[in-house]
Amino acid sequence: MNVRPGPALLTALPAAEPRSQEVTDWAARIGWVVGLLLFVALLYWLMRQGWKWRGTLQGDLPEPAEPLPAGTSGGTLLAAAGRYHGSTSAGQWLDRIVAHGLGTRSRAALTLTAAGLTVERPGARDFFVPVEKLRGARLEKGIAGKVLTEGGLLAVTWELGDRLLDSGFRLDHPSEQAAWVERIAGLAADGSATPGAEPGTAPAGDSAVTGPYHHAVTPERDT
Repeated sequence: MNVRPGPALLTALPAAEPRSQEVTDWAARIGWVVGLLLFVALLYWLMRQGWKWRGTLQGDLPEPAEPLPAGTSGGTLLAAAGRYHGSTSAGQWLDRIVAHGLGTRSRAALTLTAAGLTVERPGARDFFVPVEKLRGARLEKGIAGKVLTEGGLLAVTWELGDRLLDSGFRLDHPSEQAAWVERIAGLAADGSATPGAEPGTAPAGDSAVTGPYHHAVTPERDT
């Protein structure tokens, strides 16, 4: 049986207090958003300035060689596609090389011939490493701020001007990287032999780098 509240009970119940809609402080919110955007823009500008400054410091580096015309580099020994993750001074992860577009990460097509290593990069500058400039290769876990699993990166050591550089690549099929290390090491030993030396003998002071990181030939710059 339903019991309806009487008039006395209804008058005893407290009246619901009227609630006003919460007012949003749009001015404060817009100010925070604008401030955040300005902060991000400042960080981006500082990064760009640091990048340009590093490029200026590396102005002594000569430009890498251009790829050879098709059909002039001999038969293809190895070819693969992957990603180019940047270059550093040999043995120094933090000393990134940005001059001549070497700091731009991109897709890459690698072709290894008896003449050297060709790196073609869509949207970035292609370059060629003559066989006499190859100094070896090894498997690493990272380079220039890019960290992968142990042995997940193909690091190629080569000479540009009077400096040794490490260039990092991640092939689309990482299982093929060990073959690249072996073949580049062989070419580096043969291509850098001095006149009168035994075939496959590197000149004094240079070696085909296949082991852990070696000491850099230039002092690390605080950039």
